[in-house]
Amino acid sequence: MDVINGTVLKGMLESACNNLNNHKADVDALNVFPVPDGDTGTNMSLTFTNGIAEVRKSGSDSLPVIAKTLSRGLLMGARGNSGVILSQIFRGFSQAVQGKEELSVKDFSDALVNGNRLAYKAVMRPVEGTILTVIRESSSAGAQYAEENPGCTVEEFLDMLVAEANKSLQNTPELLPVLKEAHVVDSGGSGLTHVLEGFRLYAAGKPVEEGTRTEVEAEPKSEKASGYRTEYILALSEQGKTSFREERVRKSLEKIGNKLTLIRKDDTVRLRINTMMPGEILTLGQRYGMFLKVQIENIQDELKPSIIEDEEKEEEIEEKEYGIISVAAGEGLKKLFAEYRCDEVVSGGQTMNPSTEDFVKAISRIHAKHIFVLPNNSNIIMAAKQAADVTEGKDIIVLETKSIPQGLSACISFNPDESAEANTEAMKEAIANVRTGSITYAIKDTSIEGIEIHEGDYMSILEKEIIYTSREKLDAAKKLIDSLCDDDTEIITLICGEDAKEEETEALQAYIEDNYDVDIDVQNGGQPVYSYVIGAE
Repeated sequence: MDVINGTVLKGMLESACNNLNNHKADVDALNVFPVPDGDTGTNMSLTFTNGIAEVRKSGSDSLPVIAKTLSRGLLMGARGNSGVILSQIFRGFSQAVQGKEELSVKDFSDALVNGNRLAYKAVMRPVEGTILTVIRESSSAGAQYAEENPGCTVEEFLDMLVAEANKSLQNTPELLPVLKEAHVVDSGGSGLTHVLEGFRLYAAGKPVEEGTRTEVEAEPKSEKASGYRTEYILALSEQGKTSFREERVRKSLEKIGNKLTLIRKDDTVRLRINTMMPGEILTLGQRYGMFLKVQIENIQDELKPSIIEDEEKEEEIEEKEYGIISVAAGEGLKKLFAEYRCDEVVSGGQTMNPSTEDFVKAISRIHAKHIFVLPNNSNIIMAAKQAADVTEGKDIIVLETKSIPQGLSACISFNPDESAEANTEAMKEAIANVRTGSITYAIKDTSIEGIEIHEGDYMSILEKEIIYTSREKLDAAKKLIDSLCDDDTEIITLICGEDAKEEETEALQAYIEDNYDVDIDVQNGGQPVYSYVIGAE
């Protein structure tokens, strides 16, 4: 094959998406921290699936249209830092191919180089040993190969490109010591190689088909985490109308969830299911069409009405001066942020990163001149900023809150009588004064920075560093408190997760009172995975 036209590009993208979807659990498992929220593979899979869904809906075979539609779909569906970076790679690719109905090998190579350029530009402080390194080194090697071999075929180029990407991926532990100690390669880089491998296999006449992973049945192995009530209303695409087979979909869903309600009426599908893996559920649904509504709630939250039973109508409100959007998982936290003046609380957090589109929709529902966005997680900041970039006509201020305590402190510091500039400074100052720790459990044996960790251990995590492990939750929490508190600490905010027992919380509160002269604010957050999230100010 000497050139890539629109039909070929569409086939390559489908193959890449299927390959990424088939390996997302493997990519998730590369998470360095042994916490039950490894989500890079899921984030990248959901991001790419959203892009492919838009391409299918377009029905176009024009290469520039396909590239531009994919780029837009990836941008809106981007979840997590890896998803945002992937969307930027293909945004650069799309820019480079506009006006070209066919791509030579050099055109394709140049487009990848431009994708690399935009990806690096999107990250404020690029880190080597990540997906950025893999796209840079592979696209650079590709450019050199195309220059030195002007008569090469697309197949030859992609063989070389995938080999270079894998070579770069295998070297990531040498660039990031934490990867080397954990004996893993970079998860984002791994996701990208699966995309490129999907390209190569299509060109070789072996397009990757959608697969079924049996591993997902064993995923919810710990009783310490509970699931989510996941619901959606889906409009079937033209392709989905013929490919959707209710019995087959039902069997796939039953492998990863229970209490299933699946209804197809004409060209609309309505689903409700309890699952540990809402991302898997959304990925499966998105293959058949476009979501009209999505709702993911903690399984214990039975108060919020089902979207299947009650489709809420948005109320028009007058434009006001300020609006605040926060991200949280757990009904207690959502209520708390609402009490702290948040207009919208986007469902998500460490276990399920919201997409760019989730933020865009939340922004659209707020009629305010200035809107503050609190991501409350370092892996969500890029998606929030991307949403701000694509929103016109509103002043969107993304504050880089990296934890729930930072988000709460920012809300408390907000003053509706002050200017946007004064509020921004006050909220940033409040964020800087918060130290955050958390308690969760390990899902595998590993070693990080000299600390031996065993599956089932409770880990004391200070900011992003595991400082202590114990078989006892309370012991780990006390050690974390000791590391968080110093002579300047005035307030401890103790946010209790869904598995935190009342007697444990009372014992921990008594420990703080006996050992530290601080005010204690205890909140029932109801967050999954993390038994306690603790803020010190």
